[in-house]
Amino acid sequence: QVHLVESGGGLVPVGGSLELTCTDPEGTYDYKVISWFRQAPGKEREFVAGIVWTNRRTTYYEDSVKDRCTIAGTFGNDAVYLRMNSLTPEDTGVYYCAAHRRGQHIEVREEMYEYWGQGTQVTVSS
Repeated sequence: QVHLVESGGGLVPVGGSLELTCTDPEGTYDYKVISWFRQAPGKEREFVAGIVWTNRRTTYYEDSVKDRCTIAGTFGNDAVYLRMNSLTPEDTGVYYCAAHRRGQHIEVREEMYEYWGQGTQVTVSS
């Protein structure tokens, strides 16, 4: 069983930036893709960005965030980072790290992901 852990959430000012980290503390690494999803209050969970874990290079972004969002992973510390800037209150929500083993395709549908973290709260406020 894969255990994903998110960190880096908190209170962020409008116009500020954030960096979230996703790790697999038990070092299972039994997946092909890691993605970030978020769920705003009263809304459904949505895809934000994903990266092919096996090459740490292929990425895909949801259209509304792609100009101010970066997902990255390194072979050194085996973590995946999500960096976002120019935050607005609409970016408020619980951010989840998720992983799947279904090949090297970055799925945007949450039901395609087998493994999920507990989520980290991000609140953007003036």
